[in-house]
Amino acid sequence: MVKVYEGGVPLAEVVRSGFVESVHRGSVVVLDGSGEVRVALGDPHGPIHPRSANKPLQAVGMLRAGLRLADPADLALMSGSHLGEGFHEARVLALLRTAGLDERALRCPPDLPLGEAARAAVLAAGGGRSRVLMNCSGKHAGMLLTCTQAGWSPEAYYDAEHPLQERLALAFEDLTGGPPAAVGTDGCGAPALATSLAALARAYLRLVDAEPGAVERTVADAMRAHPLMVAGTGATDTVLMSGVPGLLCKGGAEGVLAAALPGVGAVALKIDDGAQRARVPVLASALRRLRVSAPVLAEVREPVYGGGAVVGEVRSVW
Repeated sequence: MVKVYEGGVPLAEVVRSGFVESVHRGSVVVLDGSGEVRVALGDPHGPIHPRSANKPLQAVGMLRAGLRLADPADLALMSGSHLGEGFHEARVLALLRTAGLDERALRCPPDLPLGEAARAAVLAAGGGRSRVLMNCSGKHAGMLLTCTQAGWSPEAYYDAEHPLQERLALAFEDLTGGPPAAVGTDGCGAPALATSLAALARAYLRLVDAEPGAVERTVADAMRAHPLMVAGTGATDTVLMSGVPGLLCKGGAEGVLAAALPGVGAVALKIDDGAQRARVPVLASALRRLRVSAPVLAEVREPVYGGGAVVGEVRSVW
């Protein structure tokens, strides 16, 4: 059996009212601009499931399989995990129409929007869970459109043995430098491919360092040009890419985050207990080790609340 994750060192502390309440452990790797390891803590070479941090790599696979798009914003949506805002929903539905399909073709599970405001708006309007509102619906719409453009049946497009998924696995293998350590099923129903943090960071570095016009660079450029499509209003990926010029950033479930800057380096991290709140302080600490400076890295904080007021915060400790 391939281990999913073990080990880890203290990466972040939860400080409440001046006292350390708990500690988040995990692993992190920092690569320099040449792809060499500058800092590594925990287990950066053991396999993990990057979850949605794999989406940019899957988008590369779709382009290599023949996906054609008129608007780079659609590619950013396919590479992201959207909050389910109105403009996300509209784009997903438009992609499905382009493929000659509708929401019924999506195989991601019905869900409410990830974003609090978007979720409240749907409920206030009397709506409920739907497949198009699920945060991975952009990726799934992209997969369906790739199938129709390539002449593959859209039936069972999410199956690991479908020609589409085989092509995406080949792209993943190329970008990470080896076959998946394991193939599972992600929360959205599509294959979840495992790799190491070091391999994930190198894959992100390949995306940002590729020549203009290369499919890898096309994905990176689309995400950086349309960060709202990648996530949404106030979301971590959107805020970081908007605030750090040239940064490519994508999070994944269970405490994963990967980022890269051309000519500077890359970072990939995993929090043991899956805590999302520990990711940004650790990423900011990692980027400082690459001499990256931007106001947003100090402004994006992870507050701890008590009685509706801020009584503490999550701080990096490495």
